[in-house]
Order: sequence, then C-alpha cells, then structure tokens
Amino acid sequence: MRTIEEHVQALEAGTTTSREIVETSLARIADPAGEGKRAFIKVHAEQARAMADAMDTLRRAGRAPSRYAGIPISLKDLFDIAGEPTPAGSRALADAAPATAHAPVVRRMLAQGFIPLGRTNMTEFAFSGLGINPHYGTPLSPWDRAAGRIPGGSSAGAGVSVADGMAVVALGTDTGGSCRIPAAFCGVVGYKPTARRVPIDGVLPLSPSLDSIGPLAPSVACAATVDAILAGETPTSSAPFPLTGLRLALPQNFVLDSMDATVAATFEHALKALRSAGATIAEVRFPEFDEIPKANASGGFTASEAYAWHRQLLADKGDLYDPLIRKRIARGEHQSAADYVDLLAARRRIIAGFNARTAGYDALVLPTVPIVPPKISELAEEAEYNRLNLLILRNNAIGNFLDRCAISLPIHNPDEAPVGLMLMGETMGDPRLFAIATSVEAAVTGRK
Repeated sequence: MRTIEEHVQALEAGTTTSREIVETSLARIADPAGEGKRAFIKVHAEQARAMADAMDTLRRAGRAPSRYAGIPISLKDLFDIAGEPTPAGSRALADAAPATAHAPVVRRMLAQGFIPLGRTNMTEFAFSGLGINPHYGTPLSPWDRAAGRIPGGSSAGAGVSVADGMAVVALGTDTGGSCRIPAAFCGVVGYKPTARRVPIDGVLPLSPSLDSIGPLAPSVACAATVDAILAGETPTSSAPFPLTGLRLALPQNFVLDSMDATVAATFEHALKALRSAGATIAEVRFPEFDEIPKANASGGFTASEAYAWHRQLLADKGDLYDPLIRKRIARGEHQSAADYVDLLAARRRIIAGFNARTAGYDALVLPTVPIVPPKISELAEEAEYNRLNLLILRNNAIGNFLDRCAISLPIHNPDEAPVGLMLMGETMGDPRLFAIATSVEAAVTGRK
C-alpha cells in the first residue's frame, strides 16, 4: 500500500503519471491469482484510463482540479453512479433503473480528480459484518489466504481493494461497523464519521438512523483527507495530539468479552506502547453498553428501517435474496410502531448518560473486533453464522447507536493475524479524533 501523499508527491515530481498508477491498479484487479474478480463487482477500466489521461493533461497544464487529481479509488456497490443501476451486492436489483445522478459523496470525490476504478463487492444490502456474498463470491482477507478467511463486512471488497493495492483508498459505509470491521480484518485504517457530517443521499440505505459513509485507507492521514472531502471540507493535516496527558477510557464491560488470545495479546501490547508514550488509560465500566442490547431487543433500528425499505422488493423478488439476509430483514415485520418509539426514547436516554460519563476522557480505546478473521468454512451453519456475525459487529455497533465518530487502526505486525484498535471520539469531535489517531498510529505502528 502507498499513501495518498506518496502518490501526490510522485505525481508532482513527475516520477509517475496518473495513467501509470491506474494501469498498475487495473493489472492487480485483473490478476487471475489475486482477489480482484471477487473484490470488484464491476470495473470501469476504460473510463478510468480516459480520466487518468485527462488528469495527466490537466496536471501538465497546471490546471489539475486538486493535488489529488489522478489517484484511483474504489466505490462500494451501493453508491449511485449516474447511468448505472445500484445493485448493493444483490441480484434482486441487478436490473434496477440506472441512477440519474452521482451520489453527492461520489460527486465530491470526482470534483477533486479522484478516479473511480469500479464498484466493490459487499454483503448483500450491507446487512452483515462478515462480508460473505453468495451471488458474487467472497473476497478473502489478505491474511492466511490459503485457509480462506472472511474479509469482514459489509464493505468487504473495499477493504481488500485497499489492502491489495488495487485502489489507494475506498469509499464504504458504516451502519454497525461496515468500514471498521473490514479495516480490522484486512489490516487497513477504517473510519466512521459522525453520521450527520457526510450526506447519505444517493446511497442505498440500510438504516438511515445509523448509516454513515467513510473511507478505508492505508493511513490515518489518508482517511482524514478523504473524510474532509466527503464532508465538503478542505483537507488539512492533523497536528498530532500530545500523547503525554492523553486520557483514554478502556471499557471493562461488554467489549472485552469473548476476546481470543491473539487479539488480547496484540491489544495489550498496543496499550503498553501508549502508556509508555505518556497516555493515561483508565479502566471504566459503562452501564450504557449493557443497556444497548436491551434497547435493541425487538430488532433495533436496522431491522425495522431495512424492512420498511425492502418490503415491496421482498414481495416481488424475495427468492433472489441471500436467504440469511432475507431472514434478517424480515425480522422488522414484527416490530410495532410503539417498539420503534420506545427505541428512539431509549437511544436519547442512553446517549445522554454516555455523554456525561465520557466527559473527562479524550477518547475510548477498545478492540475493533474481539477475534481474528474466521474461516469461511466455519460459517456454513446458520447458527454459527449468526453467532459470529453478532460478535464481530458488537463493539462497532456501539458507536453507531451512540452517534459517535470512531476509527480502527491496524496494530499487528505484517506477518501476524490482523488486529484492529478502535478509538471512539465524541459526537462532532471528528477533527480531534483524527489528531489523537495520528499520534496513536505513530505509537503503535511506527508510522511518522
């Protein structure tokens, strides 16, 4: 993986061209020995080449739309691209009417000169954290590929596209961890913004109350750059937050349960590095974490809001859905309006309590996922699929429910099983979280 800044410097120095970068990316996607055929549902090869040539011409003329012009990206298969259907990883929408306009986030990336290479694979309709797709195949985590391990989802192809250097950065969505989980399982950075900062128009919804759009990227700086563009802001370098005096809260309940030995050891090593760098890590119990599952007992926002969107499509084409996804969406049919109103009230109450309890800390620190990527073969039984899905989503979904920003950083050595460390900031505290993450990244991975 090479960062956005590394590509920018090479383009500005004239040591490479956008066309060369794009051709390298397309070759990796097309490599029959690689994961491109599963990571991408559709590749826009000719459009990407044409855009690359145009950006090279503009750069030579001193008229590039931004310093990022000519850098290739990937787009999750639920973003509207004008003139194309938006299948969201499903056969049920393969013949849907083409989008009439780009999603705003796609338009913002295009305006900066980024080059979309294609649409990446995902869990059908984004309704799982595992990344399995029976329609288009499941791209494999970069780790232990011979064993065939899941990439995490739902932004499965997004994570693999960045990890394998098929794209410099990827756009994903995060409703319960769908940027951060594949980031953790693929060894990249994944960001979930405060949801309201980035428009979700033109993006096929899962749960509008929880949906957010974020990048998967090689570094915190890359994620911060893309996040700013998605939010309609000007990218700026995050000044590192001093680790000396940094106050981190380490939750002692809920998020550490069922953690495997590999994650536990790698996570503890990262905490030790942060303490050595001057951070204060307080062990805290958060009763709100235990209240969230109770509030979601009737199905939560995702089931009710997904069912409201899908009910007609289920009636018309339910036989084309992944049966496991269809069953999960159908749970929303049994939620009443009263259940939904109670859930809204519970969320407001839990957020208020949590905000008060975290006021004395700069961020929370916790494992992104408590286990390493399981083998695809281990998920053949529905019961095990559902058990592992809930476990993998668990720590991440907290941030969506609480309306917080959060980032996952890789903390393993290159030859080890992938492990993510998650930092959770305050609502609308995204710039501060990026500053903290910049310093934490340097302390736990050696990046400067």
